Amino acid sequence: MSLKNTLTTFLILLLAWSVLSADDRPNIVLVMADDQGWGQMGYYNHPYLKTPNLDAMAAAGLRFDRFYAGGPVCSPTRASVMSGRTHNRTGVWNHGAPYRLQETTIAHALKDLGYATGHFGKWHLNGIRGPGVPVLGDDVTSPGALGFEHWLTVTNFFDIDPVMSRMGKFEEFKGDSSEVIVGEALKYMNKQKEGPFFTVIWYGSPHDPMVASDEDRAPFAHLTDKEQHHYGELVALDRSIGTLRKGLRDMGIADNTLIWYCSDNGGLPPFGPATVGGLRGFKGSMWEGGLRVPGIIEWPDVIKKSRVIKHPAGVVDMFPTVLDILGHDLTPMLQPNDGMSILHIIEGDASEVRPRPLGFHSDGRAAIIDNDYKLVVENIEDGIPQLFDLIKDPKESKNIFYEEPGVASDMMQKYIAFNDSVQGSIRGEDYPEGHVNLNQPPRLFWWEMEEYEPFFDEWAKRPEYAPRLRAYINSKK
Repeated sequence: MSLKNTLTTFLILLLAWSVLSADDRPNIVLVMADDQGWGQMGYYNHPYLKTPNLDAMAAAGLRFDRFYAGGPVCSPTRASVMSGRTHNRTGVWNHGAPYRLQETTIAHALKDLGYATGHFGKWHLNGIRGPGVPVLGDDVTSPGALGFEHWLTVTNFFDIDPVMSRMGKFEEFKGDSSEVIVGEALKYMNKQKEGPFFTVIWYGSPHDPMVASDEDRAPFAHLTDKEQHHYGELVALDRSIGTLRKGLRDMGIADNTLIWYCSDNGGLPPFGPATVGGLRGFKGSMWEGGLRVPGIIEWPDVIKKSRVIKHPAGVVDMFPTVLDILGHDLTPMLQPNDGMSILHIIEGDASEVRPRPLGFHSDGRAAIIDNDYKLVVENIEDGIPQLFDLIKDPKESKNIFYEEPGVASDMMQKYIAFNDSVQGSIRGEDYPEGHVNLNQPPRLFWWEMEEYEPFFDEWAKRPEYAPRLRAYINSKK
């Protein structure tokens, strides 16, 4: 390379680094509940549950009334957050399936752009099933392996007084799990407050089994015992949101910190009132009750006036939006990606039209949401489509596929193109190798792993592990 070309390349890199190193780069905090339904927010006038801190966050930022998980269950949505892609492209076809090592991640991208990266709470991308246990230090799909410099994590859902893994070292904590991980995340963020940092906080609440303190369940004494614990966990989760927001203010960094809150899938049956706010279906379904979740963005430096956003957006938009905020193109993302930047919405664009459909491809089913309309195919093999106008019919009660032939034809074309693309991804066509690397972690229960056997006697005393672990031990006798 000539001296001139070398100097030119150096100046380009120097300019890029100076832009990326600017003091105004925001801190990014992604927060996600586990099984909180769309209707379980105080701002939707829930008759029992109050969420004052989430309500305050929404009142100070953007509330998305049509925000979507990546899939109808937990691991898939986490894969979509990490990749910006429909989860089936990443190999995470269902809960507990491992994230493919050939995929890129938002954590890797931000780490490469100079961000400190930390993960706190549920992981569930390493192929390990069952109640959450501490992630092993040498796990090839641990948060550390996928781009997080610091992590305090469990494999799956977790509850009160959790036992967790900090970079592979097991630690026990006392207190509500939501408050534990927010407290630990704030300690981390305080050390990184000169910034910028990227912090992921993934709760284990209100996933079953549900264990709330007597104080938190007291307002729901007229409900069933399980409902008391369920709503009590959400009370503690909401309180921890208040702790998070106050902690950032106390550090003096709240204004230039973007917090993006959502849930990982739709709500659970059979609680009263329904967790999904009158929508059709629940967790596990491709209906709105399985996919539509709460969504809030707060960023005081940029969002000066609160707004309610009526057009669709989803977790697949997180990765491209963050890159756009940083003035970066989509190079760090594996193609094709399924999200789009919504920075224009954050900055005040009042347009209610989404130029790119949202696609869902899960466990032999698919759906396409294109602004007002949604096409659902419950079985990809037989391809029987159903079409709904979500504005006129948010409960998806009337299939209008044959009443709206023009819309149906357009939506079918989008569905076919999307389905073909995802099928190619499933085969591994997106990767440089052109196929899936067969050396992937297995999908199995942690009690089938010899690395956890030394802890069996101790963990058999813990309520979250005891029923399944004892059943497994007895089956071996």
